[in-house]
Amino acid sequence: MPEERLKNKAWKEVGSKFSHITSVHPCYNEEAHFKSARIHLPVAPKCNIQCKFCSRGLDKCAYRPGTYSHLLKPKEALERVREAREKYKTLKVVGIAGPGEPLFNIETFETMGLVNKEFPELYKCIASNGLLLPKKIDMLKEANVGSITVTINGIDPIVVSQIVSWVIYEGKLYDGEKGARKLIENQLKGIEVAVEAEMAVKVNTVLIPGINTGQVGEIAREASERGAWIMNIIPLIPLNQFSDHEAPTCEDLKHAREVAGKYMKQFRLCKQCRADSCGIPGQEDHSRSRTFDSEYFHG
Repeated sequence: MPEERLKNKAWKEVGSKFSHITSVHPCYNEEAHFKSARIHLPVAPKCNIQCKFCSRGLDKCAYRPGTYSHLLKPKEALERVREAREKYKTLKVVGIAGPGEPLFNIETFETMGLVNKEFPELYKCIASNGLLLPKKIDMLKEANVGSITVTINGIDPIVVSQIVSWVIYEGKLYDGEKGARKLIENQLKGIEVAVEAEMAVKVNTVLIPGINTGQVGEIAREASERGAWIMNIIPLIPLNQFSDHEAPTCEDLKHAREVAGKYMKQFRLCKQCRADSCGIPGQEDHSRSRTFDSEYFHG
């Protein structure tokens, strides 16, 4: 089909533009996932939104986003990178993915500045909810951040208000659809400014059956139109207010990826890492990664 060829051509063009990052980033490239090491630095404890499925905290055993063994100060984080550089000769990426919202914590920028000064050859990456991305883009550029993941769980404010309880923006608290609308607006604008700043952009979407299943296509389309290159649809981990909610099945994930795949390349190997993960993702051995088939996690 002509549109299929056009889609593949667009993916290749964008992928080629950022190939220096995407070819070695284990969260962007399936081959690199089994070869390249990455390190997450838990320096960002505060968050500016409350997702109803989110449960952050100190936990040495759980393997999921928001968990960490202990928080690091920027200089401690730099020392952690030094240690990882010695241990993993294939270390390519230094990322900050929480445990809160990286762009809501000044420690994120201080840490990336220190890392960039000592290790300019390592790629710097941020995982964000996107609320502050339009305002913080210059600070990210100054720290030489080359890739960013924006978590978008809906395009419709009614849907997002069922997922996000409240949003804090410029010192004001917004709840319900008003907060959801502000979040969505800034997320989409954030993708635009990040692409303009020549950053590789990945979109994460938490699939929540019965709530945002019908949104994945729109998320992919809107993000792709703004220049995002790849999408990672991940299963809900039932926690917090969604502790009684069912996680998606493998078929749910497969269908969602097929729908979103019409608009954007799909990444299927995400292991929903901790905020302090370190190593080669595809070589880490966790009992959870062996529980499901490949639509969930590789094993």
